[in-house]
Amino acid sequence: MADQKYLDYIIEQLKNILAIDSPTGYTKEAAAYVAKQYELLGYQPKITTKGSVLVDLGGEDKEDAILLAAHCDTLGGMVKEIKANGNLRITPLGGMNPNNSETENVKIITKTDKVYEGTLQLDNASIHVNREYNDTKRSFDNMEVVLDEITASKEETQKLGISVGDIVCFATRTRITSSGFIKSRFLDDKLSVAILLGYAKYLKDNSIVLKHKMYHYVTVYEEVGHGGAASIPSGVKEMISVDMGCVGEGLGCNERQVSICAKDSHGPYNYEVVKGLIDAAKDNNLDYCVDIYPFYGSDVDVALAAGYELRHGLIGAGVYASHGYERSHIDGVRNTLDLLISYCK
Repeated sequence: MADQKYLDYIIEQLKNILAIDSPTGYTKEAAAYVAKQYELLGYQPKITTKGSVLVDLGGEDKEDAILLAAHCDTLGGMVKEIKANGNLRITPLGGMNPNNSETENVKIITKTDKVYEGTLQLDNASIHVNREYNDTKRSFDNMEVVLDEITASKEETQKLGISVGDIVCFATRTRITSSGFIKSRFLDDKLSVAILLGYAKYLKDNSIVLKHKMYHYVTVYEEVGHGGAASIPSGVKEMISVDMGCVGEGLGCNERQVSICAKDSHGPYNYEVVKGLIDAAKDNNLDYCVDIYPFYGSDVDVALAAGYELRHGLIGAGVYASHGYERSHIDGVRNTLDLLISYCK
């Protein structure tokens, strides 16, 4: 299966992509970076009208093509209100959760491209002052971005150029441990984007022409539910979302495995595709798990809802603490890459 050099390449790309802020709705720079990496591999990516990256990787059967989708948009925030004290109320972009984003460092990107720093805190965040600190339910309505600027009023913050609608980006805190664990915000789904790049490199390096024409599709609105709703090329009959594999209580997957999803909150995945993925994993002795995701939707679900006639599947490296400070493992990356190689050939 894939050599170590492809895993090294994936980790390098993951670090680079994670370093580019791309909350949903603010993804131009990240998409441009991904497109450039496909160009460097010898492909000719296109940026769609919505800002996604679509790449033709070649292959023989143009009328029974396969599309692999991942997404580079992440969770984040947007300035909702400048408070009287100069701090910011925010509204979440995607499923950013106030319970695991409290005390996180953030960047505010203004519409004039000025960048300011701050921290998301509970209102009145000093425990020695706030008797209700422990009992307060966290929500974005009682939390604020405390700006790292000299400001104590709405007017002073406005003079900085900050306004409603500005983008709020959360720190990733990316770390790769010596034991192979990958920890960061937004592994969902930048880890899969890096895996697709690694797979594209594998095909190019080994001059592999697949039996079925293949496209890669890196979408930019998955976190708000319409990433895969458009721009799927003619001839595509099968679409597999390469996204986060769920890890948690009641599921069998761990971070070292590739997860094959049989059903999510929208319903079952195509039986033949699921079975084919399982057979490919078994035939190649991959470490995999089949699970049902109770609270999950993917770009493939969206494509079907948009009216595309497709066989559909979903796989991904196991990721723990989804939509929080997430964790995966290099073995999960290896198993996911090898499953793509074995299934798509």
